[in-house]
Amino acid sequence: MQESSASEPGFRIGQGRISGFVCVSLGLLSLGTVLCFLFPSWLTTPELRQVYDPERIRLLLRAGICVSLAFGALTFVLNRKKKLGAVGILLTAAALALGGWNVHGAPVPRHELSLGLDWLVLDFLLSVALFTFVEKVVPQYERQAILRPDWKLDLVYFGLNHLLISVVLLVVNGFAPLAFGWATNARVQAAMSSLPVPVQVAVLVLAADFAQYWTHRTFHELPWLWKFHAVHHSAETMDWLAGSRMHLCDVLVTRSLVMVPLYLLGPAKPALDAYVLFAAIQAVLLHANVGVPFGPLKYLLSTPQYHHWHHSSEAAAIDTNYAAHVPLWDKLFGTYHMPAHEWPHRYGTTKPIPRTFLGQLLFPFR
Repeated sequence: MQESSASEPGFRIGQGRISGFVCVSLGLLSLGTVLCFLFPSWLTTPELRQVYDPERIRLLLRAGICVSLAFGALTFVLNRKKKLGAVGILLTAAALALGGWNVHGAPVPRHELSLGLDWLVLDFLLSVALFTFVEKVVPQYERQAILRPDWKLDLVYFGLNHLLISVVLLVVNGFAPLAFGWATNARVQAAMSSLPVPVQVAVLVLAADFAQYWTHRTFHELPWLWKFHAVHHSAETMDWLAGSRMHLCDVLVTRSLVMVPLYLLGPAKPALDAYVLFAAIQAVLLHANVGVPFGPLKYLLSTPQYHHWHHSSEAAAIDTNYAAHVPLWDKLFGTYHMPAHEWPHRYGTTKPIPRTFLGQLLFPFR
């Protein structure tokens, strides 16, 4: 297994790699933004559409396109291999060909299914800006490169799993009333929604994490389900992007079941929104290469150190630390493992699995 501190050649100023990756990233994001303008009913989420300021987005789009083209030109000057610059400029040119920052928005008829491309673009920008910065300021493994091994594979998972969110919501909205409608109780939901919002959020954290704990543990302990979940554990280098590596079946089942207690409890919308934001940030942070000492808080909330041990291939850590939000359930059910000041030295599965997206997609069925 790869050591957690293993590194690869990083970025060096003057090679053209930094400008190349900036060009490609901004070109791809610019193209995605233009497509959101052209097909808002299919590609954007209704909740985000309500808060958009189109003119500000056009200004950001113009800046992204101009910066992408500038860095693409710089890549051609600095890098003998023109591939990065060429790909980035082609993506940016496609965005310009489709209208660029002058693109006209289309009517927005209502559709039940939206791919949420706008949320993908925003989340990627915020995640890169926040977590890449934090990982470089307070890293646990200082030698770990930003573009560590398998980053391209995890970037594919990042995109696909974000686009699956709408599918999960459709499944839950259709499946939960049929399967669990009998368990809903108007009095319980009324009592829940009448509680102060912070109390509701705390209840949601505990309830969702209870469902997460047993779903997660089941994926570990049933061999045929482990084949799906092993994809997530195959990451041998931990950072904010590694948490995105999940088999599509694992994503659909886990996220759907975790949402069931939320459906049964019927919280007020502000509390539900606060929980979703908390869960999204924590899910990324848990996998990040962040060595922040959380002090006593690490015994109340799941932290990177706690979850890194869950991903360790060291014998003492295997099948431990299943909870996503609080260590409480692991402590109660005997699966807690948290050496006071130690971090894992090895990550990944004890038996190798394919290293390509298609190979991992088919792995559980072989």
